[in-house]
Amino acid sequence: MLPEISLNVLDIAQNSIKAGAKLVEIEVSRMRQDKTMTLSINDDGCGMDAEQLERVIDPFFTSRTTRKIGLGVPFLKQAAEASGGSFRITSEVNKGTQVFATFHTDHIDCMPLGDINSTIFSLVTMNEDLDFVYTYRVDQKEFTLDTREIREILGNVSFQNADVTAFLREYLSENQLEVEQ
Repeated sequence: MLPEISLNVLDIAQNSIKAGAKLVEIEVSRMRQDKTMTLSINDDGCGMDAEQLERVIDPFFTSRTTRKIGLGVPFLKQAAEASGGSFRITSEVNKGTQVFATFHTDHIDCMPLGDINSTIFSLVTMNEDLDFVYTYRVDQKEFTLDTREIREILGNVSFQNADVTAFLREYLSENQLEVEQ
């Protein structure tokens, strides 16, 4: 199992990228009173047929040719269920894939979220051809980072530009702190 949920997000998002997604939507939502955290990752990639979808939770199944096992989805499923939560994945060929996991944050086996800001930062800056929509919610407060909006404001400026990377890091950090207050 991966040591924190944000690394599962990175792994699943990498699957979306390999599936040819042009848009990846990631949402983390914490409900303090309910002591739950939900995670959803949706993409518009190539999707999977029914047979692939059934096998994707098997750690010995992967569509990759570089290794014979694929642990990302099974690890996320195991992590969610170990906390008393749930896991669901749906997919449709040529439409995309949706991954949804719920964690009970007060359960002793619930992994920490980890450094989700660094995960989102890495995905955005290292995949400039793609669009990401990241929403972070705690109870009724939320913020969203949408790379389509950033591109509209910045024009043709690389997300690897030093000023842009500084802005992205600050935006993620400040908004997460504000939402968590």
